[in-house]
Amino acid sequence: MISSNNEMFGLDIKEKRRFCRLFNQGLVDYKVAWEWQRSLVAERRQQPELEDLLILLEHPPVYTLGTGAKREFVKFDLDNSDRQVYRIERGGEVTYHCPGQLVGYPILNLRYYRQDLHWYLRQLEEVLIRVLGSYNLPGERLSGYTGVWLEGCKVGAIGVKVSRWITMHGFALNVCPDLTGFTRIVPCGIVDKPVGSLAQFIPDISLEEVRQKVAIAFAEVFGVELVEAEVNIDFL
Repeated sequence: MISSNNEMFGLDIKEKRRFCRLFNQGLVDYKVAWEWQRSLVAERRQQPELEDLLILLEHPPVYTLGTGAKREFVKFDLDNSDRQVYRIERGGEVTYHCPGQLVGYPILNLRYYRQDLHWYLRQLEEVLIRVLGSYNLPGERLSGYTGVWLEGCKVGAIGVKVSRWITMHGFALNVCPDLTGFTRIVPCGIVDKPVGSLAQFIPDISLEEVRQKVAIAFAEVFGVELVEAEVNIDFL
């Protein structure tokens, strides 16, 4: 169980403190995780009182494009790709997922927090900035962009979907991935800023250790008590 008494960011934890189930998964096919998120969100639309969730996992190599993503930011033929490609309902441009990148999918009902999309995006950035800070790495925001940068390199990407104030999709933190897959796209449509990873700054960094730090930071920032849970293996 991971908990926090942090009262930053205007969250009244005494009133808003909630249990949040934590699913620590390994390598999960993107389509499977996508369908899982959709089913969880659909349940919460019908039963808004259901508990919140945080899913942490990795994906095999896959490209995803947000609802308004432009094909000009993709450097390969989308119709004849040797990698999985999905156009999904999150905001943002094209991005890349692969092993060594920790992906987080919070399924939260923002009615219990703050009904403000911009606030939610800044909270997710704060989670990643705190994780970097735990390694004495100066993660930062850049004005006009969403995500987290480290010495000019984007190490944390964020893209979300919020419907009836219930969230899906989330964040991706480059811990120790093979970054070559990013060369086939213009990541997030940003042409003048490179993608980086934490391993470039801490060569022996462990994804499993980062996973635990992300869970702790998430609990602190959102003022929730995380309870580890197991998913039905038949689903995955």
